[in-house]
Amino acid sequence: MTTEIIVPTVGESITEATVLKWLKGVGESVALDEPLVELETDKVTVEVNAPAAGVLEQILAEEEVDVEIGAILGTIAEGAAADTAAKTEEVKPEVKEDVQKPATAEQASNDSMAPSVRRLVEEHDLDPTTIEATGKGGRLTKGDILANFNANKAQRESRQAEPVAAPETTSVETLSPAPAPAAQIPPAVAGPREEVVRMTRLRKRVAERLKDAQNTAAMLTTFNEVDMTASMEMRSNHNEAFQKKHGVKVGFMSIFAKACVVALQEYPAINAEIRGDEIIYKNYYDIGIAVGTEQGLVVPVVRDVGSMSFADIEKQIRDYGARAREGQLALDELQGGTFTITNGGVYGSMMSTPILNAPQSGILGMHNIVQRPMVMPDGSIQARPMMYLALTYDHRIVDGREAVGFLVRIKECVEDPRRIMLDM
Repeated sequence: MTTEIIVPTVGESITEATVLKWLKGVGESVALDEPLVELETDKVTVEVNAPAAGVLEQILAEEEVDVEIGAILGTIAEGAAADTAAKTEEVKPEVKEDVQKPATAEQASNDSMAPSVRRLVEEHDLDPTTIEATGKGGRLTKGDILANFNANKAQRESRQAEPVAAPETTSVETLSPAPAPAAQIPPAVAGPREEVVRMTRLRKRVAERLKDAQNTAAMLTTFNEVDMTASMEMRSNHNEAFQKKHGVKVGFMSIFAKACVVALQEYPAINAEIRGDEIIYKNYYDIGIAVGTEQGLVVPVVRDVGSMSFADIEKQIRDYGARAREGQLALDELQGGTFTITNGGVYGSMMSTPILNAPQSGILGMHNIVQRPMVMPDGSIQARPMMYLALTYDHRIVDGREAVGFLVRIKECVEDPRRIMLDM
């Protein structure tokens, strides 16, 4: 009996996915509910498990192919795992004369490569039989191709750099200096000058959303700066006891998330969105935390931040960050959100103008902390740990006065975290 492997429904708004990676090869045994293939959608990466036990009989959708929800990815021959070897032995004598073997080892290698790997081999004019394969079932991967190409490139460059011995002079026929040698043009480095990589479905979706935000909202950014001295001292003084009790460190993100709730309560338009001709004001505070991954930008949402403790926020953010990098976030963890925080400071950014996460009306940009000379109220000049803040907002719904007041409120809370705890 044959069982079809179907692309599952992964969300109401998702109609397509891309085959990211097959975890099993044709002919391999599979167990019930064992992961078979990874699919990438415009929001998350999901695993499709085996609907039955047996042997993977066919792969109908190769890696990097787009498939619709409900499409057939492949088939499983149920109950075939136990007698696969016996059936193979029985078939060999009967089909031996009918099956044409590949003419060359290179052709045999090509037949077992994914389309993306085959393109790299053809573009670089490589011999796949000379490349060590590390993929499942002895298959070549992109990493194998690139590693081989880079190794050969290094050998070529090393040979080119070897000094060439000058010819010995047997006699001197003239005292005049020899003419200067012509300028040597370094040989061109073999191999492609460009690499073409297909854009992931997640990155394409992020690009579409960001461009839609630019085309739809009247975005404007206002800036302020915050003295991080008090927040840093609070972390330094209480971090050890806090970590011992809660199992996480005191982070700046929880401080800013709680400060945002205080400011959003005072300036509700920044926590609202436009739907047609109406403004929808939210009386809850679901804060999206932007996380950069190798696959693209994702924004998991921390729900009801106003009712959470600092420890709960830190635990949730740490969990989201770890699972985001592994592509293990659930779809519902990426949906919704009333406001977003992005921290370019972790990458060393000094200043930026973040783009709205539509349909939200505001996004806060944090940046790196730098010691700068500041004039204090008593007229003295001190080196203080300063951070620039940026608030991008939708000017259709948020006025400049509200945006500036929002950032000032954030500044007050972060410069004196006791305000957050005392609800001041």
